[in-house]
This record gives sequence, structure tokens and C-alpha cells, in this order.
Amino acid sequence: MSPAELQEQIRNAVVDGTTPAGALLVGGHDPLKRLAVHQRHFEASLANAITGRFQATAWMIGAVRLEAAAREFVHVHPPTAPCIAEYGQQFPAFLAEWPATASLTYLPEFAALDWQLGRLSVCIDTPALGQPELAGLGEQLLDARVTLQQGLYLTRATWGVDELMQMYLSDTQPDEWHLHPDDVPLQVRGSRGTFRFARLPIGALEFRQALAAGSTLADAADRAAETDPAFEPATALLALVEDGLITHITIEQEGPHA
Repeated sequence: MSPAELQEQIRNAVVDGTTPAGALLVGGHDPLKRLAVHQRHFEASLANAITGRFQATAWMIGAVRLEAAAREFVHVHPPTAPCIAEYGQQFPAFLAEWPATASLTYLPEFAALDWQLGRLSVCIDTPALGQPELAGLGEQLLDARVTLQQGLYLTRATWGVDELMQMYLSDTQPDEWHLHPDDVPLQVRGSRGTFRFARLPIGALEFRQALAAGSTLADAADRAAETDPAFEPATALLALVEDGLITHITIEQEGPHA
């Protein structure tokens, strides 16, 4: 057995128990007990990372239930990158299938927002471009690709999870509030631990999502117009500039609008 194969089998024994560990361990008294220590540490440390990252979700479903979900999750989805701060993005989808939370159909979107707020909280705004920089491009602007502020989360939610999250962040408990299905084109902007929530027109959301995905301004405008016939490209672009969201522009060397 090669060192790589041995390492993989030890990993499987610790993470999910799919490899019988007895034949792999030698030396000392009762090596299986030593392995159990590593198994418990693996589960506990990663579960702590998940519960620490999803504190709003714990507020929603209870800390005990969240920890139970986290302990199962870490065995199904162990880390694939060295940075634990980036771990857990698959957890909302896991909650959608986990028996104890599968009936809470709003929960995956709320948990996804919870994870994104952790990312946004450490972002820092960079200097934004203004109208003069864009006006100087003329017709080349149509074939431009823009870089948006890093601390931006754009999603089309099907529940009012933004209102629910703002209740958590402000520690408010209204006398009566009803969560119901809704069409929520949502933008959340974060910088230095502060958050700004905004519901956008659906065309504006599609426009910004397309730009964030790397589309040219012309292609992003076409996509937005397909979704929202009332979409106005000039108004949407001006709003991006006024919001300070464009940080860099790249011009296509050759394009259909060049």
C-alpha cells in the first residue's frame, strides 16, 4: 500500500468510517481508542465551526438542533479547502434534506443568507468609479465588463428572509409577524461588519447578477430586459454608479458593439 493510499484510508476511517481501521493501526495498547479520539476531535471542531458561522440559523431553529445537524454535516461534507472560514457553504442545502428541518422550506434561503453575511462582514469597500470614467468610454461602454464591490450578495429569494434576518440583527421581536412565500429580488451589501439590505426591481437584480457573473454591459442589459420589459439600462447603470458599486472596467478589444 502506498503512502497516499494509506493516508486516504485513514482519512476515510476518521471522516465517515467507511474504511475498517483495525488493520491500519499498529503499536501501543488499543489503537482503536486513539483513533476514536481523532474522530471525536474531527467532528467536534468542525461542528463548532459550523455553529459559529450559522448563529442566526441557531436563533431560528435552536442551538441544539443546529449542533445535531452540524455533527452529521461534517461527515457528509468534510472540508475540501484549508481555510475553515470558507467552510459550510453547502450547509443550507444539507438542511433542506435533513429530516429534522426538511419541512422548514424557508430555512435553506435563510441559512444561505446567514453564511453570506459572514463573508460580507469582513469585506472592505474599494474606491469606486464615477460618471466621468464611464462617460469617457463612449460606445465602447457597451462591450465593457465591470468589477463590482466584493461585499455584495445578490439573490432572488422566495421568502422574506431579509426581514427575518434584520429582526435577528436588531434583536427585535414584533408582537406579530408572518413569514410567507414572496418574490424578493434582494441585494445585501456588507463592509467592515455593517450591512445594508435592499429590495431591487427584478430587472435591476438580473442586470447586477449578470455583471457580477462577467457579462458585458450590453449582454447584461439584454438579460435584464428579457426578465423585466420595463427595465431601463441607462437608469440601472446610473444607479450602480451612484451606489458606488463599480470598481473597475475592462473593455472588450473586439465585440459586436465595437
